[in-house]
Formats: sequence, C-alpha cells, structure tokens
Amino acid sequence: MLTEGWSLPPSDRDRFEPPTWLTPQGQPVSCREKIKVLNENLDEIRQMCQDALEDGILMDCDEAQLRATLHQLVDLLNNPYAGRKAD
Repeated sequence: MLTEGWSLPPSDRDRFEPPTWLTPQGQPVSCREKIKVLNENLDEIRQMCQDALEDGILMDCDEAQLRATLHQLVDLLNNPYAGRKAD
C-alpha cells in the first residue's frame, strides 16, 4: 500500500456522491443504518481501488488496462441471492 500522501486529494474524493439507494421495487431505502453501511462499503472499495491503481501505475503498468481490469472485476461479481425474495 502507498503512504497517506499518495491518496486521492480530499477535493477529488468529495466529487463522488453516493446514490440514493433503491429497493428492487424502485423505492428509496429508508433505513439509515443500511444506507450508512452501503456508503461505508463504497468508501472502502473506492480506497482499495485507488490504492491498487496507484500501486499498478508505480509498478509501470498501463493505467487504461488497470482501470479496465477493475471494471471487469466488478462486472463479474456474482449475486448469490438471485431469485430470493427480500425480507
């Protein structure tokens, strides 16, 4: 991992706004704790992806390939709950 000085500047970090989280029926998620967990997860994922991108660039990897690989990783995520009804 890179040192703190290499992380994304606060001004760039603040550009990303989490979405209004929706239920499968299209209604906004109303539970504040669920929203908090989802937003914290996104922040952790963003930081891990940022670290991986920076590490790859410092190791002389192609930035476009790194970004495409991160996109592919997300696209290949499996939903183990497909077909199950939510509580």
